[in-house]
Amino acid sequence: MSTEPTLTDLSAAVLARGGELRAGGTDTTARHRAGITPGPFTDLDGAEALRGCTPLPGGGLRIGALTTLAALAADPRVRSGWPALAVSAGTAATPQIRAAGTLGGNLLQRNRCWYYRNPHFSCLQKGGDGCPARAGDHHFGVVSGDGPCVAPHPSTLAMALLTYDAEADIDGEPPRTVAELYGDGDRLHQSDHLLAPGRILTAVLLPPALPGERAACHRATSRAHAEWPLVEAAARLALDGATVTHAAVAAGGVARVPLRLPEVEAALIGREATPEVLAEAAATVLARCRPLPQTGYKATLFRDTVLEALEQALG
Repeated sequence: MSTEPTLTDLSAAVLARGGELRAGGTDTTARHRAGITPGPFTDLDGAEALRGCTPLPGGGLRIGALTTLAALAADPRVRSGWPALAVSAGTAATPQIRAAGTLGGNLLQRNRCWYYRNPHFSCLQKGGDGCPARAGDHHFGVVSGDGPCVAPHPSTLAMALLTYDAEADIDGEPPRTVAELYGDGDRLHQSDHLLAPGRILTAVLLPPALPGERAACHRATSRAHAEWPLVEAAARLALDGATVTHAAVAAGGVARVPLRLPEVEAALIGREATPEVLAEAAATVLARCRPLPQTGYKATLFRDTVLEALEQALG
């Protein structure tokens, strides 16, 4: 009879063998096939304690790190209480990837820069000395931030979780905010997260639901289906009549980390949600844009994507 591995066993295995932990395998398999991640891999698949959603005292929700994106998008508790997360999980990638990809894997995946993903190029992400994308083709690169790597962070779910001030539960450590998994981006030039080797992200902890919240996520892509977003945004709003009483807005695809946008939130709270106010709030993101030579188009796309998310949330 097989015995379910403990988290201690799994952590010890990856520290002893090297390589990586593997969840759904959608990212690790692609990197392995490309020849940039040799392994070995320690599979988390048997750790059933990392699956599913569990209510927390006070009205929050614990979501196991091995919960698939498809299960997350379909869960009625998530859909009713934390709709921005449900929508982001349901629109990410393709149905096949959502069926296999996991919450933890989405948060800890590696970036999609084609120089990083090509085994014939050296780069900071692979221990090299420079970023070939900065001097090469960086059409899909960052538009905000000054770090040495110019690859945007790819996690859609991290972006949505920022709007909930969610926490990451890590085996052997106190919980930290999801934002603290990434820091400010300046340190993310040799990885795409700050989780220490051998540590296991076990769950995400959501705060109590906000009654009556209106939420939306919008992705701007270069084709209609199965495409990584050029820019994406998540918006959560609560209103008293026409006045915005709560706003939480975040964006992805624009920086080395998913970004919470406090300037947009401040421009909304306490004001009537008129088209003019929404447009003014969305335009505040332009102040944080420092485009690379090929990413100037992302500045206006950033603004317009945030505006679209705000309008959809109120629609």
